[in-house]
Amino acid sequence: MTDKTSECLECWNDGPAKSAIVDFVERVTREGSADYVAPDERIAVFDNDGTLWCEYPMQVQVFFALAQVRRLAEQDPALLEKPAFKAMLDGDLKTLASLPKKEVFEPAFATHAGMTVDEFRQTAAQWLDEARHPSLDYLFVQGAYLPQCELLTYLRVHGFKTYIVTGGGVEFVRAVAQELYDIPPEQVIGSSTRMKVETVDGHPVLRKLPELGSFDDREEKVVNIALHIGRRPIFAFGNSDGDLAMLRYTLAGAGPRMAWYLHHDDADREFAYDRDFKLSALIEGLDNAAEYGIGIVSMKNDWKQVFAD
Repeated sequence: MTDKTSECLECWNDGPAKSAIVDFVERVTREGSADYVAPDERIAVFDNDGTLWCEYPMQVQVFFALAQVRRLAEQDPALLEKPAFKAMLDGDLKTLASLPKKEVFEPAFATHAGMTVDEFRQTAAQWLDEARHPSLDYLFVQGAYLPQCELLTYLRVHGFKTYIVTGGGVEFVRAVAQELYDIPPEQVIGSSTRMKVETVDGHPVLRKLPELGSFDDREEKVVNIALHIGRRPIFAFGNSDGDLAMLRYTLAGAGPRMAWYLHHDDADREFAYDRDFKLSALIEGLDNAAEYGIGIVSMKNDWKQVFAD
């Protein structure tokens, strides 16, 4: 292999992870290579929360829901009987962190209810323009990981089509994916609520309902990749056990394949967590990464820089 690692991925430290990624991309894109993959098959999938941007101490959409849930509770007081709704209304992050991920995201998805898709995206975009991380001194949208943005660009330059496959609400992530990652809305797959078409002032509009359609986590990520992409990825990146099925599905296909976990082990520049973060725990994947063929990217050791200045 010709060592070109110094010519790309400048926010990554030289080392095994960076070299492996560059080597893989060179092999699958070099015509005549035994590992050559046609451009149509160069599909790369990335989780979002904790993989492309900061998710700690709560996913960004949970903070968005905190700002919206009071309105819902006023409309339907019975929602307060649900632990996640009550915890959000009380601003009780400790209780939220102790609940199953699906329960915590239910209020986040419910904040869509009654809005048209366009209204929701506008509401989310306006909130993201001003909302700040509770402990790091930046806007949530400034929490995108610079090395990952660089990796997305690097893959696209080499003919890959990049997708986000996230447990977060699909419309919420679509509100920022183009701006943050240069990924268009049609290449974002996420959790969704049911919707219906209504006629308003003689025009059809798409309105979101307070019913969960798909919670895009664990095995459901694989199902939705098949439904919305129709091809098995050859490159995948996640950060939790919620991504494990997607990573193993990627590796299970024929031909050259690559899958990575981002390990949050940098308490100085971001946060250090894995097993103890119930909302996005990394336990099985961490224990079995080598057996499953999944690489580990250390935020502390493999990245020169975490966030943009």
